[in-house]
Amino acid sequence: MGAQSGKDLLIKVDLTGSGQFESVAGLRATRLSFNAESVDVTSLESQGGWRELLAGAGVKSAALSGSGVFKDATTDERARQIFFDGETPNFQVVIPDFGIVEGAFQITSIEYAGSHDGEATYEVAMASAGALSFAAA
Repeated sequence: MGAQSGKDLLIKVDLTGSGQFESVAGLRATRLSFNAESVDVTSLESQGGWRELLAGAGVKSAALSGSGVFKDATTDERARQIFFDGETPNFQVVIPDFGIVEGAFQITSIEYAGSHDGEATYEVAMASAGALSFAAA
């Protein structure tokens, strides 16, 4: 995968539960991270005293975050609704020339900020809430 424009990394939300995804408007920066906990099975018999991990065990998770400016009342309102109702709708993350990650996420925080001589901004963080799928580009 060659160099890509950061603006092409998109976070999309299923607005109605019908599978029609809309880009979360106004994002200037986005981030996706995958995590996997390890399960240590090291014992006194471990060769050379090296740590041993149990393959395929542990909890997998993903985190999404983004920051931006207000651009679209529909997606702004949907994000607030998801947070206050505790919903876990499907989101998509479009990774240019790589693929699409899709699955349920919970919005874990929304932050709003602004200064007297600038635009109002927001930051949002999400945690995976189930199995994720990946479709290669």
